[in-house]
Amino acid sequence: MPLKPLFDLSGKVALITGGSRGLGLQIAEALGEYGAKVVLTARKQNELDEAKSHLEGLGVQVLTIRNDLTEYDTVEPMVQQILGEWGQIDILVNNAGTTWGAKTEELPLEAWNKVINLNLTGLFLVTQAVGRLSMIPRRSGRIVNIASVAGFQGNGMGMIPTLAYNTSKGGVVNLTRTLAAEWAAHNITVNSICPGYFPTKMTKGTLEYGEQRILSHTPLGRLGNDQDLKGLALLLSSDASAFMTGQNIAVDGGSMLV
Repeated sequence: MPLKPLFDLSGKVALITGGSRGLGLQIAEALGEYGAKVVLTARKQNELDEAKSHLEGLGVQVLTIRNDLTEYDTVEPMVQQILGEWGQIDILVNNAGTTWGAKTEELPLEAWNKVINLNLTGLFLVTQAVGRLSMIPRRSGRIVNIASVAGFQGNGMGMIPTLAYNTSKGGVVNLTRTLAAEWAAHNITVNSICPGYFPTKMTKGTLEYGEQRILSHTPLGRLGNDQDLKGLALLLSSDASAFMTGQNIAVDGGSMLV
């Protein structure tokens, strides 16, 4: 079989949570370029509108739904709405996330709950709904979780402590492996991308605090750019990765090596 058709996403529907900006929007660009119809969800309608206009300018077919995954009773109706509009969800990219920087002894319970509720519980609920309502009945699906290298390690390099974030991403890493084994019976693959440091709205404070320390511990000597996640996201969303599941892949310039 020729190689190019393995990456072709024509006729596929991709749901990307937190897809209105940052890494989520970059992934939407990649999947849309290869033919997927893209559904973006996020909390802010104005950012969704801007992302939709941007992607449509690139020739991508886009549906946007304002949604907050921590409002748990809205998750299944959101998935039902997508199925009503486009009939199926072939690819789920769990990208929505948040963080909180504070010393552990000063971390408010409210902050802990905010991070865990979105990064882990919200991810679980949307994955469960998409699996039950679309992927399992159709015996087909690609799930791509956006975890983090922080899910493998503590706070090094004298950086701001982010206990809740690291804990939540560690949960995503093991959720990926556990669900991959369970849903393999339904021909659904589950993998995660574990980014290192990329300039985004969420990492702005961290980079202002310690960008030079980060770069000094990154063998490739730079931060991630707007293109660095696209190839892997396309691979894990396409038939080119049909025999890959349960993998947590770092995209970090080699920072985990030192």
